[in-house]
Amino acid sequence: MSVKLKGDKEISKVLTIKQKALQINLNENIYGTFAEIGAGQETVRNFFRAGGASGTIAKAMSAYDKDFSDAIYGNEPGNRYVTEARLKNMLAYEIELIEDRLSRSKHPEKLFFTYANTVATIDFSKKFKGHGWVGVKFQLDPLEGYNEIIIHLRFKQTNAQLQQETLGILGVNLIFGGFYMHDNPKEIVRSLYDNIEKDQIEIDMINFSGSRFNYVDNRLMSLQLVKNDMTNAVMFGPDGNNLLPAQELYKKNILTLRGSFRPVTKVNMDIYQKSKELFLQEKKVEEKNTKIITEITLSNLRAEGEINERDFLDRAELLCSLGQTVMITNFQEYYKLVEYFSEFTKARMGLAMGVYNLIQIFDEKYYRHLSGGILEAFGKLFFKDLKVYLYPLKNHETGELLTSENLKVHPRMKELYKFFKYNGKMLDIKDFDPSILDILSRNVLNMIANGEEGWEEMLPKGISETIKEKRLFGYSKRNFLK
Repeated sequence: MSVKLKGDKEISKVLTIKQKALQINLNENIYGTFAEIGAGQETVRNFFRAGGASGTIAKAMSAYDKDFSDAIYGNEPGNRYVTEARLKNMLAYEIELIEDRLSRSKHPEKLFFTYANTVATIDFSKKFKGHGWVGVKFQLDPLEGYNEIIIHLRFKQTNAQLQQETLGILGVNLIFGGFYMHDNPKEIVRSLYDNIEKDQIEIDMINFSGSRFNYVDNRLMSLQLVKNDMTNAVMFGPDGNNLLPAQELYKKNILTLRGSFRPVTKVNMDIYQKSKELFLQEKKVEEKNTKIITEITLSNLRAEGEINERDFLDRAELLCSLGQTVMITNFQEYYKLVEYFSEFTKARMGLAMGVYNLIQIFDEKYYRHLSGGILEAFGKLFFKDLKVYLYPLKNHETGELLTSENLKVHPRMKELYKFFKYNGKMLDIKDFDPSILDILSRNVLNMIANGEEGWEEMLPKGISETIKEKRLFGYSKRNFLK
């Protein structure tokens, strides 16, 4: 790390929290307010303790009482206070107050900021460990507009005081990152865990906005969270904006389609459409309360070595253009994915997959790390309210179609397979499009790279145009002019 701002010395190592707070305090231009709700004033405490805070802190407050909070920041729908909307209201209100109360003519060089958080720490029963929203709104030039970084965290510690202290450290890291590392958002993401262990908090959403972050693709920032082991899953919507998984999945019926989507093909969309139709026919499933997700695993992104961020964004671009909600996870095994969903919902879940994926689920080698082996994994997977929607696999040599009726699993797995199949946990997709079963993503990708013709017909409507227009997956017009 090497950062610099308006006359400060360069920093080339991870600083302690006291050093970070003091560095900010000693910068004569940084000046702002702190508004913290739900866990005391733990962030601003670090700035007071570091010394020299009088030139940095204009105000520190905690509108802890709900009536006082509403009187200042307005009422929240449903009286929910630990929300992104509340945090944004706090940031906007406090910045407006700074601008209103401090004369620019008197403070022409000041870089105004406000830091805010709204959190719920662990409850008395210790069943709910707590979570929170944290954000900073700040200037990097007095003549520019404001930039904003907002994150969501989930506490892992089981002691309220320890959670408060961790929150205070995180707040300092966030403010410091905004002012001193703004040219490297990936470094800001990594630095959020400076002086914090991974088993203290989970950060499962981050969004950058403002003129200095116009170039930042927040989907890529989401990827950093999973890549850096800050969380196991992140989500973003069709508009490319990051979403909070807990909020999107809460009490929802969830249907998931896992794939490489490199690129997304007609087969992918046929699985999606047909499994969706079957899922919505279930008596327990209501469309208005259903979330359908296309999932890419981190191991898939790493299939060819290091993660190629351009390749990831190419996939994301196409899925978003098709109106998909995308999830990136660190769950190689399906049972871990279902366990994760079970944290947020007890409603019906569905997995849409091809026969090849189902064969892998019944392969014992993937469960050797579990003390109970495959039986433990299946207990976590199939004893949830779950159904598997199975898309046939075509044998390209014989033309035979593999379904749940004729696929072969290891002899030791036969009875286990029969138990789950004949208990209604698996359902074959029968009204598939037989004309597209020969389409393979890897073949399409090779055709694009090699300048071959005919790949356009293998993709959903509009996708080939997007690939050509945005030069995705290495597409080059020159290849097709050879």
